[in-house]
Order: sequence, then structure tokens, then C-alpha cells
Amino acid sequence: MDHFWEGKPLAAIIAGDADAFRLALPGRGLADNTVRGICGRVWPYFRAAIRRELVQHNPFEGIQCTVGANPDRLYFVSQEEAQKVLAACPDAEWRLIFALSRYAGLRCPSEHLALKWVDVNWEHNRMTVRSPKTEHYEGKASRLVPIFPELLPHLREAFEAAEPGTEYVITRCRDGSVNLRTQLQRIIRRAGLQPWPKLFHNLRATRETELAESFPLHVVCVWIGNSPTIAAKHYPQATNEHFAAALVEPQQPVKAEAAQNPAQQPHAAGRTASHEEAGKPKNPAICGASQSTAAGRDGPNACLIPPRGVEPLSSG
Repeated sequence: MDHFWEGKPLAAIIAGDADAFRLALPGRGLADNTVRGICGRVWPYFRAAIRRELVQHNPFEGIQCTVGANPDRLYFVSQEEAQKVLAACPDAEWRLIFALSRYAGLRCPSEHLALKWVDVNWEHNRMTVRSPKTEHYEGKASRLVPIFPELLPHLREAFEAAEPGTEYVITRCRDGSVNLRTQLQRIIRRAGLQPWPKLFHNLRATRETELAESFPLHVVCVWIGNSPTIAAKHYPQATNEHFAAALVEPQQPVKAEAAQNPAQQPHAAGRTASHEEAGKPKNPAICGASQSTAAGRDGPNACLIPPRGVEPLSSG
């Protein structure tokens, strides 16, 4: 509405207008991924307009809408940093907000605000996380997430402090009047740290990176609520611990012989020997021996032809 005058018919917007719209967004100080995200939200409106026969073409067809990974904005929030932030939180609910992101990988604020106490299964140490972002996909409306040991004390603390009959786990900022991101920045600075980029996303990415060290990726993706493709593109990080482990001991190269299947080794040895022999001059003594056995069939030059012919060793 800021770019196009109000009341302009959808059918009057052409591809050139869509290009101009996209080019104008960076001038407002928006990052490239933000611009792509905005265009990605506009695109479906025109697709819906086509299905309603309000327009014939989507002017945003071909506009770059896919949000790409930005390694410069990734940050691994270490356990030490997390403990400092938790110590600086003003109350139990804020500690839980932070712990749900850092230790359970929930999307904030949507999945935090959707979590209810009835979703917490204390007996089996797991909770049902409802996901407004993915609920329109079949089977993606919710997922089961373990109550990890790092999360458990903060969840219990909030439960014990909750008023009887309280429905939602997180009770503050439900009307949208509180900006969680701004408040978390204050808490991080109070902890003596500098706020990292993408505050809540990097907490979630940190947890997925940690879990991937101990569990299969497909299991981690079930808990975090994304796909292996998205996880590989946006979440994995190389931590200081990875670099430290790489420097502990030199990595030994794997020998080709050890890497082969034992059943293949005899054939490999035969191939190696034949190649070595092909590059060596013929031994007259050996030639003479070969001639003695083959002279009756092939004459004195029989040693120039391998006894097995030129066929491969295996039939296949």
C-alpha cells in the first residue's frame, strides 16, 4: 500500500511494476533475505487472484523470493553463554522462554505461545509442540519433543509458579504488546554479552547442531520440526569444539587396500600385478619358459600375448 497507490486494480500491476517494487525495498534499509521474504508473501496473493480470474498473469513470476542462508548471521550460543543469560533473566517465565528456544529448539514466539500445560507429559518426559507455521502441511500441525534434561528444571519451576487452572505455559505477551526480541537483547546485555544476530533463530540452530552430534539427523529433524534439506541449508554450524577436536590428533588417511571390500581384494591384487607387468620389459628366461609351453600353438612369439587373452577377469 505504500508503494502502489491505494485502490489501484490488481490487473493494472505489470511485471515491470513488480520489478520496481522489489528494487525499492533495499532502499528502506532491508536486508536481501527480508526483501526476498516480502516478495515471497506477495507472490501467493497474485496466484490466488489468477484462480479467482481477477488477473491473468502473476507479475511477481520470476522475482527472487527464496530466502537463502546467510553464514555471516549464524552464531553458536555456547552452554556457558546460555547459563549467563539464564542467570540474568528476571523471572521463571523468562528463563523458560529462553530455555524452550535454547534447549528444545522451539520457534519463538509462535510455538512458545501455543504450548499448553496439557501438552506436557511429565510421566514420559515429552511434550506436544503445536506449530502454527507448519500446521497447513499434512501431519505437521504438531510434533513430540523430549523434555531434555537442560529444559526440565525450568519447565518445573514455571509449572510450580503457575496459578491453578492456568492454560498456557507462557502467559505474558499474549496480546502482542511485549516485544520478546527487544527484552531478550536487554537480558543478554545484562549478562555481560553482546546480542547475537537472529536472536531466537540462532538459539534454535544451536540446539539442532548439538543434537545432530548425538542423534541421527532424521530424528533431530522430527524434534526440531524441519526437513533434512532445510536443516543442512540453514542450521548446521562449525563450533569451536569442532575445531579443537580437529587439532588434537592428525587425521590418518585411509589406505585404499583397507577401504576395499575383502571380496574385491584378490581381484584388485590381480589387476595391480597385471598393470605392473605391462610396464616392465620381458624377462628372457620367463619368455623362454612361455615359449616352451606355447610354441606348438602360437610359435616363438607366444610370450607377447597374455595367456588369458584380453578379456576381463570377471564375467560381468
